[in-house]
Amino acid sequence: MADHPAWQESSQGDLVRVVEFTGVVWVAHWVDESLVLRPVGSDAMDAPQPAYALPIRLPYLPEAALLADELARLGTVLRLNNPSLWDALLGALLRKGARSCDAKIVYRRMCSAHGRTVDTFAGPLSLAPTPERILDLPDEAFAAAGAALDRDAMRAAAEAYRDHAPYWHTLDVEQLVTSLATVDHVDHWIAAVAAADYRGDFSVYPITDLSLRTLAHKIAPDMQLPSSDHEFATLWRKWAPDRTGLHTLTQFTLAWGTHARTRTQTAR
Repeated sequence: MADHPAWQESSQGDLVRVVEFTGVVWVAHWVDESLVLRPVGSDAMDAPQPAYALPIRLPYLPEAALLADELARLGTVLRLNNPSLWDALLGALLRKGARSCDAKIVYRRMCSAHGRTVDTFAGPLSLAPTPERILDLPDEAFAAAGAALDRDAMRAAAEAYRDHAPYWHTLDVEQLVTSLATVDHVDHWIAAVAAADYRGDFSVYPITDLSLRTLAHKIAPDMQLPSSDHEFATLWRKWAPDRTGLHTLTQFTLAWGTHARTRTQTAR
């Protein structure tokens, strides 16, 4: 599952990104159905651990059989949860109200221009600019990256992260959503997407999200799914009334749209 805007294609067509974990930069690289993790400039072995979601945990009701059966074909869904809450928040901010392709472009421009860039086997790859860097940027830097409309939100998020990060890291996923949503320019959608990315718990993902409903229609086009946000969310929760089922159903649906992969290995 490669849902974060940091994922990009290498020259060979594989998906790659860099993350920072316990002070070490790692290259994450999808190879066929495997996720390979390589440390950059280090012999570290303590790699970030991907999370697995199993199709057996998909909720199953006869009325949802077409959707559940198609999702189960994915097999085990593998996802590298974001080890950086700040990066998760930044990515969610840029995804709000933007097409996926546009969010990726702006995110990568911000990273390449203002983040730390490392040399990898796939070429130069960049981490997200730090909160401190965001706060130092002039207005023109945001405009140059196509992020002028997100400037105030990014600055507010950077300031809040600088002040509250130690506390945020102690919170469970639901508490984290609530706390993030108190930041200026960060609404519930942004907070929930960021928390799901960081904690890997999609039970809090905003199920009124248009992209989720669109994917469900594509997965099971013969099903009569509601077109309104509220009715769709009500049906979704009916199909998945418990937290595990809701997490699994939502994650599998999103994974279907990002070509979920399986298995993992760490390479040096």
